Formats: sequence, C-alpha cells, structure tokens
Amino acid sequence: MARANARYYATHPLLSDFITAPEISQVFGELLGAWAATVWVSMGRPERVVLAEAGPGRGTLMADMLRLITARVPAFAQALEVHLVETSPLMQQAQAKALAPFVARVPSLSPTWHITLDSLPNGPLILVANEFLDALPIRQFLHTDEGWQEHYVQNGAFCCVPCPTPSLPDGRPLDPDCVVELCEPALEVGRLLGQRFARTPGAALFLDYGHNSSQTGDTLQALRHARPAKPLEAAGEADLTAHVDFTAFAAAAQQAGAAIWGAVTQGTFLRALGLMERTEQLAAHASPQDAADLRSGAHRLAAPEKMGHLFRVMALTSPSLPMPPGFMKGPAE
Repeated sequence: MARANARYYATHPLLSDFITAPEISQVFGELLGAWAATVWVSMGRPERVVLAEAGPGRGTLMADMLRLITARVPAFAQALEVHLVETSPLMQQAQAKALAPFVARVPSLSPTWHITLDSLPNGPLILVANEFLDALPIRQFLHTDEGWQEHYVQNGAFCCVPCPTPSLPDGRPLDPDCVVELCEPALEVGRLLGQRFARTPGAALFLDYGHNSSQTGDTLQALRHARPAKPLEAAGEADLTAHVDFTAFAAAAQQAGAAIWGAVTQGTFLRALGLMERTEQLAAHASPQDAADLRSGAHRLAAPEKMGHLFRVMALTSPSLPMPPGFMKGPAE
C-alpha cells in the first residue's frame, strides 16, 4: 500500500480521481486559517511559529488559509514559518505555484518542504492535515480456526500468513468475527506529536473519514479514474485509502503526552466555526451562479448525508492550551 500510493501521488499531480474539501469551497480553508490564528493567540502570540500542513495536495488549503491570515491577522502572518510535508516533487511544484502570490507579498511565507513530520523545526507548531491519515498504509488481521492471520500481498494476490495476536494501543479486546485494521504509521504520528506537545506549545488538527473502532471490517478501498476499483488492480495507478481509527490514534497521542479533543463530525466542527455564516457573506456579493455554488459546497461539506457525518475532526494539543475552536467537549479521559 505504501509503495503503490507513493507511485500514485508521484505520477498523478492533479489528483483527478477525487475531490477534497478545500477544492469544494474556499470557506473550508478560510475557517481553518481562522482556527490556526485563534490557536496562535491562545499560545501567547509567539514571535515565531511553524504553520505546517501534512499532505498539502495542490496547495489549495494552505493558500486559502494564508489569504485569510494575511488579510485579517497580519501579525500572525509575520510570525509564520510555512512548512509542507510532501513526498511528491510534482505536488511540491503545484504547491509552490499556489502559494506564490502570498510569498510575493510576504517573502517570509516562502514554504519549506519535508518528507516526514519528524524533520519539522523545533518551536511552537500549528499543524493541519486534511485527508492525510487515510492514505497511510494499514495492516489487516483476521481470525481463523488456526488462529490469527495477517493479510499479505504475494504475486499480486492477497494471502494469509499466521501471526501473533495483534494489539491495539487503547487496549480494546479484539473481535474474532471482524477484520482488524492497524495503521502503525498513523500511531507513530500521534506519538511523535504527543511527545512534542508535551514539551513545546503546539496543536494539530486532523480531518479525515473514519470511525472510533478498528474492528469495523475491511475498509481498504481504491479509486481509479474517479471510480471504485479493486485494490490490487493496476497498483500505483489508483488511490488507496482506509478509514482512520480515531480511537487508536487518540490513545497513541494521549499516552505520549497530548491532550485530545474530539473526534467530532466534520459538519459539527465546520458549523461551529461559522461555515454557514461565512458562506452567506460571500454569497451576498457573488453572482447568482457563484452564490449557488457556494451554498452547494457548504451543504456538501456539512450535511450528514454528504461529508458532514462520514468525516471526523480531532485535535491534539499541548495539555496547557485551552480547548481549541470547534470542539464541544474537553480532553478525552
């Protein structure tokens, strides 16, 4: 899965097989820019702060965030160091083009690229990641009469190999009647950020489709030419994803020292940030067609039958920071 996705993202720079939230409405990125600015204020307005995005796509989300930040919170813009975690050189080129107008106005916003999160510079950090965790490779385990077995790929086909009993970071008992999925790279992300936020002020926001259990069955899926495909068909030519287990992710981050907020549904989160109000502000000054597109985009992002319920939002923060915007309850116990 890791090798196939690495090839896919390196050779499909336009992400033509799917559309993400930032491409649906500019309001999505504006709200996350305001979210980041509010978190910066809660940190005590540090003079330098890393604003990072993991999996930046075409750069649309960061561009929309920076448009809001430079226009409404110029002091925050002056404090920023922009860092992008991106493995694809083709995607890096698209991101540089998207951010060029902001760099022209504020040269210090020139982005720095990273292959992994652990190379981000030290200091206060605000990280956003939209549809990042779902593309990280998973392992699958299933219980048979011979005991636990792990799914492998050999000669282009799935096979099962006996393995030790898997374990989850939150200690949940395993359901032998369900396929158990474990995303070890996501757990490492949680641990890395938890350790960092325990010693340095920081916050990370993750928006992804997922659930609160790793035992919901086989969630591995592929998209090719914007249509569902078999995961092993034309490896490297399709986008492979799996649902995010937010419970396991939260446990890994919390055990490492982070405070956990959520997960809440994306609809709840965006509405709390003012999705509908900002959409109507823009629609009031737009052409009838553009106004209709703005309202349609907001509905798609927040409606339960669209992306509003399937997508969830979780924040990791330093324990000393207050509740970030968009969350209705305290840290997980």
